[in-house]
Amino acid sequence: MQLIIAAVGHKMPAWIESGYAEYVKRMPPELKIVLKEIKPVERSGSKTAATAMALERERIEAALPKSVRIIALDERGKDLTSVGLSQQLETWQQDGRDTAFLIGGADGLDPALKARAEGLIRISSMTLPHGMVRVLLAEQLYRAWTITQNHPYHRV
Repeated sequence: MQLIIAAVGHKMPAWIESGYAEYVKRMPPELKIVLKEIKPVERSGSKTAATAMALERERIEAALPKSVRIIALDERGKDLTSVGLSQQLETWQQDGRDTAFLIGGADGLDPALKARAEGLIRISSMTLPHGMVRVLLAEQLYRAWTITQNHPYHRV
């Protein structure tokens, strides 16, 4: 099973790349994290936020496998604990479908894409830089996996 992080944004700072890579390399081969960077829509005077989000939605959809489970990251999403995420991860692993976590651009995710998602998850109630969300999500996916394995990384 693959865990796909589809993130609008590219050319991340080295510290983001390094932090993200650290957690990706820790994951087991049977639960690989794959990053799909989506080029953001360049905003000009003629493009509204809604137009930019719709164009980014098309780019995200084109980057995803057809039968993937979509989980959108959204500030209004479900607030999961690390243990809650680990339980969800185990459930997803049982059906074997790849799962894609979507991180929107500066304006967020298109409402149609959020409506299509099988779930909405909130990483934080605070506004975070999109690159940092990649690192936090990768760390939480690693932590969730370690919880399922009774690994000592996660301490209660």
